[in-house]
Amino acid sequence: MSSKTLSKFLHDNLEDLKSHGLYNVIDPLESGNGPLIRIGGRELVNLSSNNYLGLATDERLVSACIAATKAAGVGAGAVRTINGTLSVHVDLEQKLAEFKHTEAAIVFQSGFNCNMGAISAVMDANDAILSDELNHASIIDGCRLSRAKIIRYKHSDMDDLRLQARTAKESGLYNKLMVITDGVFSMDGDIAKLPEIIRIAEEYDLITYVDDAHGSGVLGNGAGTVKHFGLSDKVDFQIGTLSKAIGVVGGYVAGKQALIDWLKVRARPFLFSTSMTPGSAAACITALDILMNSTELQERLWDNAHYFKQGLAALGFDIGHSETPITPCIIGEEVATQTFSKRLYEEGIYAKSIVFPTVPKGTGRVRNMPTAAHTREMLDKALSVYEKVGKELAII
Repeated sequence: MSSKTLSKFLHDNLEDLKSHGLYNVIDPLESGNGPLIRIGGRELVNLSSNNYLGLATDERLVSACIAATKAAGVGAGAVRTINGTLSVHVDLEQKLAEFKHTEAAIVFQSGFNCNMGAISAVMDANDAILSDELNHASIIDGCRLSRAKIIRYKHSDMDDLRLQARTAKESGLYNKLMVITDGVFSMDGDIAKLPEIIRIAEEYDLITYVDDAHGSGVLGNGAGTVKHFGLSDKVDFQIGTLSKAIGVVGGYVAGKQALIDWLKVRARPFLFSTSMTPGSAAACITALDILMNSTELQERLWDNAHYFKQGLAALGFDIGHSETPITPCIIGEEVATQTFSKRLYEEGIYAKSIVFPTVPKGTGRVRNMPTAAHTREMLDKALSVYEKVGKELAII
């Protein structure tokens, strides 16, 4: 017999979420996650995927995955430190180091695992972490796991960061200080002020940590936000995901050889979770080869992003201050945001609503992700529906 206490807790809290427009319904796809998707037998223009360059369904990656799977199996069979390190994993890490312009790299099972493992491998209860207030949930959880003192600074506010760094340094309370920021902030699409962050870090001897999940493959000719600013030799930890622009799954840390050596003996997800599949690793290598030998996909991505942003702005939507292809359409109130997204869906556009706790209350939005794989016809259809639904709901 199940617990009455648990049943009441779940019922009451689920109903509360639903009544406030905060309950998220998951829509299973009946197709690959491309520019067009099928849900419930209907085809929709997909504007909610992180598949920036369209590589998740690229036949070159599919072929590489199949070949590696046939050669080495569907799973690695063990953790990396026992006998779960295959040659394809080593090849991928070498390719990532070349891609990110660092001495070495280490691959994890996900970007979330990177932040859970890398932060706590270096920082502890005797240290402090300066963290941007809008950093991703995985950074927040990684900081908590480390038991270090977490000092939040105002979003991209360099005066506040300098003040917090100086106060922490002069207190003499901490052995090590780290500053952590997203390279690109996933909900608003703005870029971290890395040059200023590095200057402050050098002034106060801060360890630098950049999570570039939404920058890798998008900025810096694909190499990411750090390369975009020419700071590859200035950032201690470069974190990236293999599940967004790269199109597969997994995450990585790139940096000095000594750092990577340390993570291989102290990062717990690396030590205690089976390594990524051979097929996924091979597909990632193929994606990196594509990005390192051509800028065609990035150029197409940015062309589509500019086109779609201009279209939404011209219609009168609030698209915030995004500097990247991430294009929020800010509605505000949560129930209204859910209603807007539902009407888009009914008209053939899949643009998922994002509300609290992913974003602060009162800032609900539909986040659009135009990709390299979208055609102008798809984007024009989306803009037409946005206009229809925006006027219908008195948003524009």
